[in-house]
Amino acid sequence: MKFDRRGFLTGSAGLAGALALTSCTSNGRRADDQPECIDGAGCATALSQPGSDGLIDEAVYQRRIDEYLRFATAEFIPGSAPGVAGHLIRAGRDPDYRWAVDEVTVDAFADTWDTIDSWEDTRDFDLMYLLWLLKLGAGSESSGATVGNNMTTLSPKLLQAIEQRLVDNRYRYNDPNPDGRLDNLWYWSENHIVIGRVIEFLAGQHLSEQTFTVTGLTGAEHMERSKPEILQWISERARFGFFEWHSNVYMLKNITPLITLIELGDDPELTVPAAMALDLCLVDLAAHTHAGCYTAPRGRTYKKDKMTSRDEATFGTAKLLFDDTTFDYQSHTDTGVTYLCAAGAYRPPQAVVDMALAKAPGVVRERHGIFVDDAAPVAEYPKAPFGYHFDDPANLSFWWSLGAVGTWQVAGIGLSEAKRYDLFEVPLLAQVKALVDLNGGDIDRIRPWLQKNHAIVNFGFLGEANTYAWRGDAVSLASVQDHRFGQMRDQAHSWQAAIDADALVFTNHPVTDRDESTDWAEDGRPGYWTGEASMPRSAQHERAAIHIYQPAWDETTDELLWGVFGYQPFTHAYVPQDRFDEVAQEGRWTFARKGDGWIALWSWRTPTWRDYDPTRFATDGMEQPFDLVAEGGPDNVWIVEVGEAADGGFAAWKASVLKVEPQVERTDSGFVVSYDSASAGTMTFGSTGPLTLDGLEVDLGDFPRHDSAFGTVDHLDTTMEFTTESARLKLNFEAKTRAVGLV
Repeated sequence: MKFDRRGFLTGSAGLAGALALTSCTSNGRRADDQPECIDGAGCATALSQPGSDGLIDEAVYQRRIDEYLRFATAEFIPGSAPGVAGHLIRAGRDPDYRWAVDEVTVDAFADTWDTIDSWEDTRDFDLMYLLWLLKLGAGSESSGATVGNNMTTLSPKLLQAIEQRLVDNRYRYNDPNPDGRLDNLWYWSENHIVIGRVIEFLAGQHLSEQTFTVTGLTGAEHMERSKPEILQWISERARFGFFEWHSNVYMLKNITPLITLIELGDDPELTVPAAMALDLCLVDLAAHTHAGCYTAPRGRTYKKDKMTSRDEATFGTAKLLFDDTTFDYQSHTDTGVTYLCAAGAYRPPQAVVDMALAKAPGVVRERHGIFVDDAAPVAEYPKAPFGYHFDDPANLSFWWSLGAVGTWQVAGIGLSEAKRYDLFEVPLLAQVKALVDLNGGDIDRIRPWLQKNHAIVNFGFLGEANTYAWRGDAVSLASVQDHRFGQMRDQAHSWQAAIDADALVFTNHPVTDRDESTDWAEDGRPGYWTGEASMPRSAQHERAAIHIYQPAWDETTDELLWGVFGYQPFTHAYVPQDRFDEVAQEGRWTFARKGDGWIALWSWRTPTWRDYDPTRFATDGMEQPFDLVAEGGPDNVWIVEVGEAADGGFAAWKASVLKVEPQVERTDSGFVVSYDSASAGTMTFGSTGPLTLDGLEVDLGDFPRHDSAFGTVDHLDTTMEFTTESARLKLNFEAKTRAVGLV
């Protein structure tokens, strides 16, 4: 018998009738209760006016904007495009504001020009930020400044330098490269694709009659070729979710190009779809926000973002929109907050704000990405999902945006495109080139070799992810369910429990040992805290979860690969004791409390604290041990349970958790676990087989696109409705309509 949880999730499908879309007016004007829409037949072309019912309270929003701008402009970096933008925005709002605008010169941006002119990676980020300076720095008569002392006017030479780089930029990996230059940009991730198309569109719009250097196309022609691909990217997010699911790094890199397109673009057929896609980003962020913490498993993240939520790239955006943390803003050049502060057309829906601030909203289940079986037997013509054929080079960016560089199904077009456009000369593809060379560049050898070693070499593949989050008032817990068990996953974050932005816990199977360095920041490579040497098999029900680590390969699988892709013989947990009110251990349980939130963590292998000499190792100022290591092998079972004051006293809750010791059996084939959860009842789980609760089977996969107290969206459905106690939001991506309102 299946245990179907959907009935427990405050079924909100019945609320769908509360929001009805009406047709557009024939004269193109928007009636008070009509949706924003684009259908080419005189429909509304503008977003709802700030202050409209169903949008964030405008007075509150303006106060928050002023608060951030005061913070941001306390620092001045004349060569930082987002930093300069912050000063320009404040100057445009406050006629009395003065700043060193004359120091914003061409020379001040020397490092940025070097990145762009040498075609380095992330130059698309820089070009996106520079586009804002073309608008904000063009001068404003309303600024109140006198001629010659205009606080919103940048040097014409600087603006010309920006325009020239837009003309000279190479926007696509398959654009001509007549000089044979090395182009280091990573064109293929989900965020780079939308950023690249947006800056191409806006550059073409701004310089529509100029001929662009690389392609020989006019700006207008660049607009024309990028527009349908922007719409395709938006459609794919609606259908498939986010490939870089819940990334506290790259969600910001979706938010930023969308707000840039909305505010700098001048095409009504893009404005509303872009606003809808931005709404979708904010829905994802809001549904998983707890006390300023983006508490979710993540397809991509780094140590620099995961050890405290104050360092998340999305932290500032969440603080501006939701204001649910007492921690201060962290970045003076936050690109999400800065450009939202500049926005005149877009305002977040109130329903999104409500989702983030809702009391004890419970469970959120989501499905992101596309399933591809990289372990399936090699076939000459593998069946491709949703029409994205594996043998069509036009689909390379789509598949590589899923990180499917190492899947045998995509290897053919990957190899052919790499040869055609010299992609293997790029350092970012050096590892891929080495694996190709290992097989003599022969696709008939490469495909079966990738299939055989998929658990190791396909470490970048994000794949379909079913994510599960529970949010209470004082604590939250989230996991990715049964995702690529035992396989290597670069930059993944499998689960997290959090009380606030600092008081959080997670486990990890590390690739490398810790670096002997006093620099807390870690680069993006798989390492001690970044990514998973092997993904656990995770199963969560509300406030309890079981995580089974059992690598799918070792040195006997392939000695050569083991020398490159090895891992550590232990798992470990991050438990920053200094950031909790109390931490205690009883047996193999570790209990952490802060305020009214509680986290209990159990390890099958006996955990011990690892000492960090601050003269040799980075500690981020923490004095007590924070690294809980379970030595004895890379295989382990970690169990987590969270609680809060509503459950009773902390001592009584601890006693209920300790009442029965978890039972773990380790055989040659894997683990069998039984845990009597204080909140969920008897949970059984293992390396194979289902999760059961009190003997009833629980689904771990095939989740809806979104399922929560705020609404249910079926998988692949492009009509979405979210309703809170006070507001509503309906997005119809097929019809390109966005409707907001009050309940």
